[in-house]
Parts: sequence; structure tokens; C-alpha cells
Amino acid sequence: MEQIQGVPPNKEELKVAFNHLCEVIARLRSPTGCPWDRQQTMKTIKPYTLEETYELLEAIDSDDNDAICEELGDVLLQVVLDSQIAADERRFTIINVINNLSEKMIRRHPHVFGDVKTDSQEVISRNWHRIKAEEKQERKSLLDGLPIDLPALAKAARLQDKAARVGYDFPHRLMLFGKLEEELAELKCELNILTDEPVMEVDINVPHVKDQPVEDSHQRLKIQEELGDLLFVIANIARRWKINPEEALEQTNRKFKRRFQAIERGLARDGKTIHDSTIIEKEEYYQQEKRREKQEGTAC
Repeated sequence: MEQIQGVPPNKEELKVAFNHLCEVIARLRSPTGCPWDRQQTMKTIKPYTLEETYELLEAIDSDDNDAICEELGDVLLQVVLDSQIAADERRFTIINVINNLSEKMIRRHPHVFGDVKTDSQEVISRNWHRIKAEEKQERKSLLDGLPIDLPALAKAARLQDKAARVGYDFPHRLMLFGKLEEELAELKCELNILTDEPVMEVDINVPHVKDQPVEDSHQRLKIQEELGDLLFVIANIARRWKINPEEALEQTNRKFKRRFQAIERGLARDGKTIHDSTIIEKEEYYQQEKRREKQEGTAC
């Protein structure tokens, strides 16, 4: 498909396709429709909305056009179904949803649809947030408005971004690494790790020490607090370098899963299992996969 920016779909084709989708969803919710769809409420389909959103993100990361197209459809289904439920309950319709969105986009882009003349990303962003704040005047705090279910790392970055917009931020982003060291030292203190000696290499002679839970509830809360402070700084570092911390962690999750599965495959080839092999054997397969990924340029 030829890449053409800023061209809307054919009006008649869009009208037919969207009308058909709305008719399908309305039929499913009708007295002669699907019993499952008829009994749904906005609250009951919330988990599906979240699940479909994550599946879309996964498809985007895979760069698979067919998967992205399908998952976008599933997300659109949630929007149309929620809107149909709202219409059935005499609350609002999909037309209200679309019109409100169009008006908001026009209102928040005065440099495109109004008389503001600027190409500055900083000015555009500042105008966006100013207009948004005017729309949300009922909020008591600048930090209000974030979704309750937003993942904690992403929420940390968004909270700090909101604070930074009014000047509450480290003047220089390199200062964050001093803060990181400070929070790490406080966590180590709560964990009674009072040495700066380097961690030992993985070695067959190093005895395995079983982790013990913290029995004292007050101490456990202190450790949790310090760990939270450390993660908060890490999220801030990601924000200052324009990295999404949630995506960064998910990338590492995928990398670890891929390399651990390489351990399992390697052991299986040698007639062993993950349960009857040593940490040295496991680590060797892990490092082999790591080297292979770097050679092939797939380390991420």
C-alpha cells in the first residue's frame, strides 16, 4: 500500500462500513440477538477492553500488519459495544462519542484549525495542556485525572511529567542518578546490606542461600516504601530521556522469556531438564543465546 499522509478514507466506503458495524452490534444487543451481548454492561466488559488494548500493543510490537488490523478491530468493537450499551440505557450514542472527539481534537489543535501560527513542539504541547486544563476545571489538583488502573510504572512517569510542567523537576536530568544512588543506599540499609563489595560471579562453589521473607510487618512496609522510591526514580529517568518505562520493562520481560526458553531447549538437546541441571549449565545456555542475539542484531 502506498504511503499517503493525512488523507481520510473514502467517505462512501467509510459510511457503509461503519454503518454495517453499528448495525451488527445493535443486532447482537437486540431481543433477537446474542444472549451474552444482551446481558453485558460497561462494567462487565471492562476487563475485555483492557485485554484487547494489551493485545493491540503486542501486535504493534510484532510489526505484523494483519495482527495489528485485527486487534484494532477488537478495540473498535469495545468502543462501539460500549456506545450501544449506553444508547440502550438512554445515556448517549456513538454519534455523541464521535462528535465530542472531533470537537476536542479541533479545540486542542489551534495551530492546525485555528489562528495560532507555530511549528514549535514545545508551544504545541503547552497549548494542548493549557486547553485540557481549562476543560477539566473541576479537578482539584494538577495530578488528578490519571486512570486508576494505569500500570504503576507508567503512572509514576505521568505524575512526574505533570509536576514537571509547572517547574517541579530536577533542573538537570543527570541529577537523577545522584537521587538513584541515594534511594538505592536507603533500600540497602533497610535490607541490612551494609557492604559495597561487588556481587560474586555465578560459580558452582557459591552456596545457594534461600531467600527468607521479612517477618516484621513494619520492616516489610519500610522496605516496600524504599523499593517504591527506587522504582519512582527509575520511572523519572525514563521520562527525562523520553522512554516509556512500561514498554522498557516489557521489552526486558520478552528478552528474559526468550533467553530462558533457549536454556530449556539447550538442556533438552543434551537430554537434561531445567530441574536436574546446575546454575552453571543454565547460565551457559543463557549466555549462548545472548551472544547469538547480539550477532544477529536481535538482542532487544
